[in-house]
Amino acid sequence: MNIYLILAAFPFVFLPTSDKHNTLSKKEIKQGWHLLFDGSTTKGWHVFQKPGVVNPQWKTEDGTLLLTERGGGDLVTDEEFENFELQLDWKISEKGNSGVFFNVSEDTTYKSVWKTGPEMQILDDEGHPDGKFPSHRAGANYDLEVSKHPLTKKPGEWNTAGILVKDFKVTYTLNGKVTAEYTLGSPEWEAQVQNSKFKSMPGYGRMKKGHIALQDHGDKVWFRNIKVRLI
Repeated sequence: MNIYLILAAFPFVFLPTSDKHNTLSKKEIKQGWHLLFDGSTTKGWHVFQKPGVVNPQWKTEDGTLLLTERGGGDLVTDEEFENFELQLDWKISEKGNSGVFFNVSEDTTYKSVWKTGPEMQILDDEGHPDGKFPSHRAGANYDLEVSKHPLTKKPGEWNTAGILVKDFKVTYTLNGKVTAEYTLGSPEWEAQVQNSKFKSMPGYGRMKKGHIALQDHGDKVWFRNIKVRLI
C-alpha cells in the first residue's frame, strides 16, 4: 500500500525518526566538541587502573552507557584533560547514587578516583539517604559545596550536566543552572577541604589535569551525549 494512503487512513501514525543522541552538529564540530561516547561501544574508556572495560556490569544499551549493578568499577577516559568543558546527560535509578569526576590520577599511589578527582554529585535527592546532607545532593561539589539549585527531576528522567574547568576555576551546571562555582587551591576551597572527608587526602584536587570518571556506586545509572571540548 502506498505510504501516503496509510497516513491518510491512520492520521496518528508517525514515521520513525533518526536518533539524534551521541552525535555532533556541524556547529558543535566547528566549536571544537568531540564525543567521548559513540552510543554503541566503550571505546575511549577503561576501568580505573585496569586495561579496557572488562566487567559486564558496564554495558551499552539503546544509545546509553549503563551501569547495571555494583562491580563494574569506576570508568575513566583514556585521555587526560586540563582546561575543558564537559557536557553529558544522566539519569539515575530510584534511591540511586553516582557521580562524575575530573582531574583523576591513575598513579598507583591513589586507590580510588575520589582520592584525587573532585566530584559533581549524581543522586536521587529524595530517595537516597545522602539526600539529607545538602552538600551530597545532585549538582553539588560533593561534600564541599551545596548545590545552588535543587534537582527537580525524578529518578528515571534525563538531566543535562556540565563541568567547565579553566585555569583552576570550576563551574558545574545542571539542567541549565549553575549549581557550584569554585577555584581549586583558593583559600575558600582549602577551607572547604579541611571541613570535608578529603582533609586527610594529600592528592585530592591537586592535579593540574587528569581523566574524567563515571562512578560505580553500586546503583543503576545511565549516561549519554558525553562530549568535551578543550578551552
